[in-house]
Order: sequence, then structure tokens, then C-alpha cells
Amino acid sequence: MTAPYSFDIAQYDFNSSIREELLSKREASDLWPLVYILSNGDKKQAYVGETADVLSRLDTHQKHEKKQKLTTVHLISSSFFNKSATLDIESNLIQYMAADGQFELMNGNLGIANHTYYQKQAYWSVFTSIWDNLQGAGLAKHSLDHIDNSDLFKYSPYKSLSREQSAGLVKILRSLAFDDGRNIVIQGGAGTGKTILAVFLFKLLNSSLQDLNFKEFGEQETEIGELVDLIKSQYGDLSMGLVVPMSSFRKTLQNIFSGVGGLSPNMVIGPADVANRRYDLLIVDEAHRLRQRVNLGAYFRSFDKASEKLGLDKMKHTELDWVLQQSDRALFFYDTDQSIKPSDVSAAAFESLKSNPTTKIHSLQSQFRAQGGNDYVAFIDGLLQKQLPDDHPKFLHKNYELKLFDSLADMVARIQDKNEDHGLSRLIAGYSWPWLSKSPKNKKYQPYDIEEDGLRLRWNSTNIDWINTPDSIEEVGCIHTTQGYDLNFTGIIFGNEVGFDPETQEIVVRAEHYHDRNGKATIKCPERLKSYILNIYKTILLRGIRGTYIYVCDPALREYMSRYIPLATSEAPIEKTIHPLPAHQVVPFENSVPLYSMQAAAGGFGLVEVVEKEDWITVPIRYALDSDCFACRVVGESMNRVIPNGSVCLFRRYKGGSRSGKIFLVELNAFTDAEAGSAYTVKEYRSEKVRNDENWQHRRISLYPRSHDPSFLPLELTEESASEMRVIGEFIAVLGQ
Repeated sequence: MTAPYSFDIAQYDFNSSIREELLSKREASDLWPLVYILSNGDKKQAYVGETADVLSRLDTHQKHEKKQKLTTVHLISSSFFNKSATLDIESNLIQYMAADGQFELMNGNLGIANHTYYQKQAYWSVFTSIWDNLQGAGLAKHSLDHIDNSDLFKYSPYKSLSREQSAGLVKILRSLAFDDGRNIVIQGGAGTGKTILAVFLFKLLNSSLQDLNFKEFGEQETEIGELVDLIKSQYGDLSMGLVVPMSSFRKTLQNIFSGVGGLSPNMVIGPADVANRRYDLLIVDEAHRLRQRVNLGAYFRSFDKASEKLGLDKMKHTELDWVLQQSDRALFFYDTDQSIKPSDVSAAAFESLKSNPTTKIHSLQSQFRAQGGNDYVAFIDGLLQKQLPDDHPKFLHKNYELKLFDSLADMVARIQDKNEDHGLSRLIAGYSWPWLSKSPKNKKYQPYDIEEDGLRLRWNSTNIDWINTPDSIEEVGCIHTTQGYDLNFTGIIFGNEVGFDPETQEIVVRAEHYHDRNGKATIKCPERLKSYILNIYKTILLRGIRGTYIYVCDPALREYMSRYIPLATSEAPIEKTIHPLPAHQVVPFENSVPLYSMQAAAGGFGLVEVVEKEDWITVPIRYALDSDCFACRVVGESMNRVIPNGSVCLFRRYKGGSRSGKIFLVELNAFTDAEAGSAYTVKEYRSEKVRNDENWQHRRISLYPRSHDPSFLPLELTEESASEMRVIGEFIAVLGQ
């Protein structure tokens, strides 16, 4: 589908002659709103802005110490643009370019508003077309779908804040600026945007004032700007740390901080790290997972060492006390319903903190993760607490898919399909099976951990950033590897540690089937263990953005849930086969990189052809070249959203690294005689492992089109054809016709 409104992207050198060059251009002389991108390909830096007076704005940027070093400007204009549209396109560009990773953004823009305006959906179609053009120009490298699933996009500091989050931000800033309260507790359930607010605050307080833009905060613009100014004048370089108790999620946030200008991975720390120094401000995400000296396992030694270093009694003090002692100000993001084991700091300790007159409290209630919204959250709470009336209708929501499966195999297959279609779909289970596959050296080692309903599955093979590992789609995650993460679809396995008593009509737990030793040791009260286990299931049931699938081992519990959750119906598998498309003859031409006469047909694997270097062609100076660069002509319509039919494209020879979500030139080497030639295609590359009858070793490779014509289908390679495939080069940019 083409964009409903036409637009133009014009490129200019960003130098002292830019004003004179633009004076005769309509986009400059008419004072019409437009969006612009300043960039430097060598330094991999960029800045995104919008303006109705491009000449004045570019004059200002040329006087800026850092922005004057940018070398190229792209002006995105349309006679259909209005101020609301350009603000929206600007905010989308900032969010997606920041997560794409092609450039480090110099923007300090914060508080970007996702406001509603006339024909906003139509302008989203315009934005997707703009993005395709930018990818073709080498200003972006990943597809929007790929970026949507990335952690950097989900937790981007350029995300818009809700009214609740903005109110919480103001309360935090007031406390820092006026010494109004030593501690702040932000209360909010799973999916209410606590981590986004934490990352946002870090970016806000670590950006230069001259790069910050507060206008999108509306009526709070002046106050927030003045508060930030006052804090920076009082503290200078504010020493901050983001404390994340769970090692898996901590690693993910460190990766995110490494990709955001002004932030650093060493700002994200574990609780024991606070013993090394004092901080002006410590922010604790997932504060309900701070620990006390109970059931710590291998962590006992580190806990005791940190307590001794801080001069605190290890038996009386907790990680909460460490944070309070080592910070002038402390901010806690807390949810009592996500406390899942005895080692977590007690709710009573947090109640004591909240009752202190020096503590300020703010609440986040709106649901941002699950598209079922607060209705879904309330439903899950009522379901687990046995508070739904007998005549409560089954949960149906136009934006959220909740299904109960009678067959575990069917649910696993559905999650596999959803992962193929949407990405980030995973299986998660309660800790009802021992972790026998953890180490082959263990006497009880087994290659599989979970045997249920005729299937054999294995637990997560790593505790660190498991969701983003290549093998995670083959495995089953637990609470410890998923808490804090977003998924598109989740398949939840209720194990035998939780069941249903038909006589009392109550949910029950069975300690003998609960295999988290540190999660149940020292617990003598059955109701306390039940509270922890139900908190685990509530937490993992709120991971899915688009939908949640459920399989229940206990028949009685399955019958209870079937009263309120729609049963899944079987779906016929979709047959996906390779559809070769007709090839088109290449027309080679010259410049400073070699032009190959490869038939890189974007419509499918092209005709077998001898590959020869024809000559050299000129490449614009903005592209950093090396001996691995080359060019070829791409023919066909299946990539026309990014690469127009017949374009000469610049590639860099592939030498390894991540592929998924990027565009590649690939070769299907179907012949042993090199002189006979090979067939080539240009597509977005996606790969994943899938399950055979007996194991998970087969890898599915799909080559996806990026076309306005929906009739183009992905090329899904068979195991045999995939083994003959070779990735030749990564797409950099369209050079011209």
C-alpha cells in the first residue's frame, strides 16, 4: 500500500552554503512545517528536528558546537504536512532511529507526546513510507517490525510519558530541587511503565540543557524546565545509579544504556555495587526484588561481604537499607504483588518506608504492556484470587487474545507460529519441574526437564537475557528469566504445584511439586507459599502484549479456568513454500566501488548467471568505504518499499554478526562449477530454530519481501536449499538508478 499523502526527501550538504542553496527552494521559502535529519556518516551521529522556518533553524544548528560537525541534511516535506503531523513524524523518527542503532542521536528531546490529531493513522502510513526511503538512503538499517520487538525501542528514553508518569516525574524533580522528601516510592503493577520512567529520568538528568526540549509537556513545560535547570545548578554532575536486583534484566538494561547517548552501562548496577560509593540519587527498578538474608543460596557470601563493607548487621539489615545508606535521595519502583520468594525484602519493610514522613508516594495505574488494558489485569487478579462470580462472562477483548488449551502440543505450535509472525513469543512455566538439564556434569542430568502431555521440553539454558537468546524459542522460561520483560505472546504452563479443590472451590498449592528450593525453604505457612506462587503466575500472565495462551496440568484447575477463559480452537497449519519469481536483466555502470553484473533479483532467486566485475562507479562522499564495499543493480518489485525497481545499491561484504531484521544480498550456490555462476536475491533476512520430530536442531530461514504489493510472499528455504545458501553482503544504501 502506498502512502496516502505524497512527500519528498531532499538531501543537501550541511555547510556554510546551505542557506544560499535553500533560498530558492519551496520548502524553505514558504515557511511550511517540515521534518529534517542532520547526520554525519563517518561519526555515526544524527539529529532529528521539525520546523516551519528551516533557514533559521539550520543557522542555529551551524552555530552549535557539536551539530556544526554534522555533514548532511535531509529535508522531509509535503504540501499535506501540518504542525501536528510534523511533530508526530519527528517523534517517531527519534524513537525508531534511536533504537535502530545506525546513528547515535544527539537529541535531548523528552516528553514527546503521542497526541491524537486529525488523520493521525493516515500519517502513520506516511511515516512507514518515509522509513522505507530512509532505509534505502542508508539512514536506517532495520525494519520497523524488527525495531518494535527490540528492548532499546521498548525502554527508549525518547518514549512519551503518560499523564501519570509525567505527574510522577514532576514529583521526583520537585523532591530533588527543593529537598522535599528524601525518598520516593512509585507504586505500580506489572506493565504500568515503571522502567520507562526510570530510563527517561536518567536521560533527562544526563542531557545538556541546550539539547533539551520541554514543549511537548504542555502546561508543565515551564515548571519541568525550571526544575531540571535548578537541579543541574545545585548538583552539577549528578551522580546516579540504576539498581536492578535481577541479574538477567540488569544485563538487558546495561545493553540499552550502551546504545543511548549520554548514558553508560556502568550506570546500571546490582545491589551489592552500592557498597562501593555514595550517590546523589539511586533509582531502584523492581524494588520488590531487593533481598534480605533468607534463602540466598550462592549469594550469601556476596551479601555478607557487602554488609560488612557498609558496617551493617547482616542479620538485621537488607539491600533496602544499603540503598538508603548509600544515597542522598532514593527512588523505588515497587509492586508488592511481584514479590515471589522469601528472600525478597518484606512488605512490612516497605510499609515502614512509606509511612516515614520523609517519603513521598505516587501511583501508576494505567496498563501500558498488555493491550487488554486494565480490564485484563483486573480479570487475571480476580481469576487467581477466586473472586470472579460464577456467572462472569468469558474474557473477550477486541485487542487481546486470551485462550485456554487442552493440548500442550497445540499451544507450543501456536507460540511457534506467533513467534514466526510477530517475534518475541515464548513459553513460560511455573517452577513445577526440577532443572535437570542445567549441567551435563550433574548425576541427575537429563536433556529435558518437562514431560507433559506427550511432549518433552527443557528449561531456559541461561539466566542472563534469556528472552533475547537464539535458543529461547526452543525452551521454557521461568519467573527469574522473564520478570521485567515484554513479550508479544506468551504460552503459560500451569504446573502441578498449583491445582483446584472441587469441594472447597479454592485454588490450592502443592509444595511437593514446587521445585524452587530457595523459593519455599523456611516457609512454614501454606498461605504464604500460596501467595508467592500466585504472584509468580500473575506476573508471568502479564508479560504478553498481544495475547496469552494457557495450558493447565491439573484437570480440576483446567476445568475452573475454562469457566472464564475461551477454549482455543485448532488452526490448520499454513503451507508456506518457496515461490521463485521471474528474473530481470541487470544494467551495470561505473564509479569508485566495483559494480558486479549479479542478477540480484528482488522478486526471487534470479537466473543463474556468471558473476563478473564490470567496472567502478562513483559513491557519494557521505558513505564510508572500504575494500569490502561493492555495488550491484537490484531488479524487481518485492523490495520496492526500500529499494525501487532497477536501483543500483551499495553493499558491504558480510563477515559475520547478527543478520535478523537486516537486508542482505544472498547467493543460492546450487552448482559445483564456479564458472556456471549462481543465483542471487535481496531480501530482509530472518532465521530461527524450529522443532523436528525428535529435537529442535533444524533452523528455518526466511527471506522476507518489503513491497507495497502484498502478493509477494516470503521465500522459506528448505533444509537442503538453506545449506547451499551463502550471505554475500549487507545492504547499505540505494545509490541511484
